[in-house]
Amino acid sequence: ELREMYDAVVLSFGSARDRPLGVPGSDTPGCYGAAEFVGWYNGHPDFCDLDPGLNTQAVCVVGVGNVAIDVARVLVKTPAEMAESDIMDYAAEAIRQAPITDVYIIGRRGPVQAKFTHKELREMGALEDCTALADPAQMPETIEEELSDRDRRLREKNLATLKSYAGNAPEPGKHKRVHFVFFAAPKEVLGETRVEGLRLERTRLEQGRALGTGETFDIPCGAVIAAIGYRPQVPDGVPLDEARGVVANQDGRVDEGLYVVGWAGRGPTGVIGTNKHDGDHATERIQAEITHGDKPGRSALEALLAGRGVRWVSFADWQRIDAAEVASAPPGAPRRKLVRIEDALGVLE
Repeated sequence: ELREMYDAVVLSFGSARDRPLGVPGSDTPGCYGAAEFVGWYNGHPDFCDLDPGLNTQAVCVVGVGNVAIDVARVLVKTPAEMAESDIMDYAAEAIRQAPITDVYIIGRRGPVQAKFTHKELREMGALEDCTALADPAQMPETIEEELSDRDRRLREKNLATLKSYAGNAPEPGKHKRVHFVFFAAPKEVLGETRVEGLRLERTRLEQGRALGTGETFDIPCGAVIAAIGYRPQVPDGVPLDEARGVVANQDGRVDEGLYVVGWAGRGPTGVIGTNKHDGDHATERIQAEITHGDKPGRSALEALLAGRGVRWVSFADWQRIDAAEVASAPPGAPRRKLVRIEDALGVLE
């Protein structure tokens, strides 16, 4: 319907669904995807009622990217460290009351292949009540891979920071620990009615791929959070490239007058700044490929929505909701989010 009304339609809905962990037991209560878990503490309306079970001393976070770091950081930061964030009050209170002492960040490959940005990784070593730990035996002396100068510098920084964690011991007076565990692939989530642990297989690298060795070990824990990637939730009529987990496209073009940008088209890599270039590229393609327009556009969309009795939120409406969130922020925090759709719309009444 949008394509009938507009000369160009750009799909920019990202990758909102978790890539499944895909091991036995991954549907056990206490096993979560990072999208739903992060959505819970960030106040996403779809996940605000998740109520994750955090009555446990240990949590396993599977994945070695910034989402895994973010999850681990939220679980071990003190209330004072979180005071200036926009974490939801219900999540902050649940985490404060949880008896969590140990968080394990787990990667199938080694420390050199981890996808953390250095700023986020370095912050893990400067937390008020938590010690960052790593296994010295898992730290290579040098980086053997062929890399660009830029990538080599970034990985050398990460490796140096992880090596500094490998020399740590739990600090006196600190009650929590984050363990970086490499060369370990999830094989099974343990527990029948509730997560009780995670079984892992030790791996080795061969031409950059993680291969199982057959040796397994268990980490007792009460929650598993999989931060191993995302997939887009594709509407009917939009082709999906199953192998890559993205909207099928050629250099951002899906079909005549239909384009895709960001994670939906490239996969879940990079941050907001990385994805801005996609918007520039889509704009250039639209200008080059659509030289005249004969479709009605917004007037037809508004008529369609009005005819179906749909109440939409304009930019001016959004500004009022934004102002209400900012006005109700506790001291030091940027805002207090309205997580339920009806509460946000209530501001506009």
